[in-house]
Amino acid sequence: MRTQSLAVAALTAALFSSPAISQDKAGAHSGMHASQSSQGKMNHASTESTPNAAKAPFDLQFLDTMSAHHQSAIEMAQLVEQRSSRDELKQMAKKMIDDQQGEIKQMKDWKQQWYADKGDAVNMKMPGMMESMKGMSMEKIAASTGEQFDAMFLDMMSKHHQGAVRMAQEAQKKAQHKEIRDLAKKVVDEQRKEIAQMTRWKKEWKLASN
Repeated sequence: MRTQSLAVAALTAALFSSPAISQDKAGAHSGMHASQSSQGKMNHASTESTPNAAKAPFDLQFLDTMSAHHQSAIEMAQLVEQRSSRDELKQMAKKMIDDQQGEIKQMKDWKQQWYADKGDAVNMKMPGMMESMKGMSMEKIAASTGEQFDAMFLDMMSKHHQGAVRMAQEAQKKAQHKEIRDLAKKVVDEQRKEIAQMTRWKKEWKLASN
């Protein structure tokens, strides 16, 4: 639905406060739920949930919030091709993009089937969501290259994945639709594998935290 895509775009811009991303989207859409400077840049520190999100059915909250969470990961993974020289990292980033774009499409389809008459329900207070944002700076990582970029990407994406895992674990317990519980299990399994791989690479490549 168009309203959901607008909310996801707004939240993605807010999550990372990137001039390259936020200026385009801030100027194109209205009704955003994050503070916006006079120059059009989003301030992720003031990101808010969409109105009454916490009152929506849990499954709807999960669909909208995880879609927004996935979109922010895609934005970060898209930087890898040009900023990293490591083929392994490029391959992982491509897989992340493909997997999460597919899952966003699936979640949008489910929302259309089950909640076509409902508004958006991006809930920043869902377990794992706010933790994923702490210390995130799309502007900083976008300005880095080489070893510095690789270290920042591994740190930030691992933390971002940990937030997704926590949110998905909550869905495994609370979701009413079996389809969502199955997707949540997939998210937990796949993202835990990627976290483990990124942790190994950071040690093998002897990268310092940034």
